[in-house]
Amino acid sequence: MRRPIQTIGRLLPKGWGDLLWQFALFLFAYQGYQLVRGLADGKVDEAMANGRSVIDLERSLGTFFEPGFQQSLLDHQWLIDAANFMYLNTQFLVTTAFLVWLYLFRNQNFYFVRNMFLVAMGLALVGYAAFPTAPPRFFPEAGLTDTIAAVANVDQDTGAVSLLVNPYAAVPSMHIAFALMIAVPGMALARSGAARLFWSAYPLLVFFVIVVTANHYWFDAAAGAAVACLAALVAGHVLARFGPST
Repeated sequence: MRRPIQTIGRLLPKGWGDLLWQFALFLFAYQGYQLVRGLADGKVDEAMANGRSVIDLERSLGTFFEPGFQQSLLDHQWLIDAANFMYLNTQFLVTTAFLVWLYLFRNQNFYFVRNMFLVAMGLALVGYAAFPTAPPRFFPEAGLTDTIAAVANVDQDTGAVSLLVNPYAAVPSMHIAFALMIAVPGMALARSGAARLFWSAYPLLVFFVIVVTANHYWFDAAAGAAVACLAALVAGHVLARFGPST
């Protein structure tokens, strides 16, 4: 048993110790998410009120396009099925795959991206605690349909799915934040036109998915993009002052 472990360790960019440290950091961030989720679960009325406030804000700006946009596509079953699948799976699968690839094959770039993620997750936790917000799918009276429940027959708020979903964490959208934080490095590191095209389109695809499934407003997406930009600034200009990242 020891020999395979040692062999794998030699193949890792910085050995087992560094890899386990990365796991520990992301596990710590996840525990923070769970803590804030527990706090938000006790603020259901506030989260619903904040969700209505987001709708009112978008209406006042003349930009509450989500119900009409979603309704125009509901008859396209294959498109809704694809969006439902992507919402439930893509953020974890694509993000994790990119981070693993980055760590193993572009290790010198991994630590900046990791720092971005940790800062962004910290900012998101503050947002979730201070401004718990119910997602659009909680407001059918506004013309919005929970496609994952209605079409895919999956209840995001129960069972195994609920372990990864905070029902009152619409603002900011970390789907958008995560998409930007892997797409921009992905474009910078891509060596083919096809890869650059994929990464340039990826955040737009994620935006389409979160809106058409009624899981986020455009306001949430804008907040998520702001979190990603701020995280990049902190990772690049603040954390960099403390020396090499590990």
